[in-house]
Amino acid sequence: MTAPKTIVVQNDAPAPKPEDLKGNEILLNIKHIGICGSEIHAYHGLHPSCIYPVVQGHEYSGVVVAVGKDVKGFRPGDHATARPQLVCGKCNPCREGRYNICENLKVQAFHADGAAQDYFVVTEDRAVLLPKDMPLEFGAMVEPTAVGAHATNRVPLAGRNVVVSGAGPIGNIVAQFAQARGAAKVLITDISDLRLAKARECGIKYTLNVSKTPLAEGVKELFGEEGFQTAFEVAGVESSIQSLMTTIQKGGDIVIVAVFAHNPVINMEHLGEHELRLVGTLMYKHEDYLEAVEAISSGRIRLQPLVSNRFPLERYDDAYQYIDDNRMSTMKVMIDL
Repeated sequence: MTAPKTIVVQNDAPAPKPEDLKGNEILLNIKHIGICGSEIHAYHGLHPSCIYPVVQGHEYSGVVVAVGKDVKGFRPGDHATARPQLVCGKCNPCREGRYNICENLKVQAFHADGAAQDYFVVTEDRAVLLPKDMPLEFGAMVEPTAVGAHATNRVPLAGRNVVVSGAGPIGNIVAQFAQARGAAKVLITDISDLRLAKARECGIKYTLNVSKTPLAEGVKELFGEEGFQTAFEVAGVESSIQSLMTTIQKGGDIVIVAVFAHNPVINMEHLGEHELRLVGTLMYKHEDYLEAVEAISSGRIRLQPLVSNRFPLERYDDAYQYIDDNRMSTMKVMIDL
């Protein structure tokens, strides 16, 4: 991506050579790449920190081609994915084990080149082994699943009523994790009937189209006097966070998962008087990746209904155009190599 809305495919890009691997490096032959909502923001020049030019692709899976001399947990033929976080290891958050919020964090596909290439080198500390019986396509969805794992660990959920605003792939996975973590009732909302139908396919029982029924009305009907105590904002629009703030129980938690293209206006007086907590969440840690693999493998998280369409690498730009033209009916678009 050389600039917003400009994708260039280089057919003559040199491939990394196995003999050039450092001791801790793994060479992957990339097989599948998922397109993320954050990359759509970058495509339109609306991502707050994307640097151009940059190779896209941070949700991916591949087959191990070669490993460096010090690699112990992987061998050629294994299936793998890896975290796209490049961290310094020296700042205060890193020293506290919170490297996902590293002061010098670089994320591949936004600040450093990503995996949208046939061969891609990763370090063993960021790599995760995939079960051979897991479809490689699902391996490319470990990254968004790890986002859901991390976000739903940011606040208590057991026994609480939960609202998830936004039923795209991340919102869907967040709602599935909320159920798996023992939430009492989970309501997912959107303005797309198709996305809400996909949510029900994934086992999320309660859905609400907020373009037809206001959130306050839907919440009252489902939760009654109990109300809801936790919310996840995954839509990335101002009206969504405003609605959650005005309908959640006093003292409730709202986790901000989405990337906002434009900073929202919120009522700070309401925030203070209701003692609400707005909680940030950024990406994931390694244990979230491991939990994501387990959750997919065990069937706790269902992914099959989420794949909308597939494109070859050479048609990367067409994939973005397809998403733009079918926003209300698109879930996860995959690039297949």
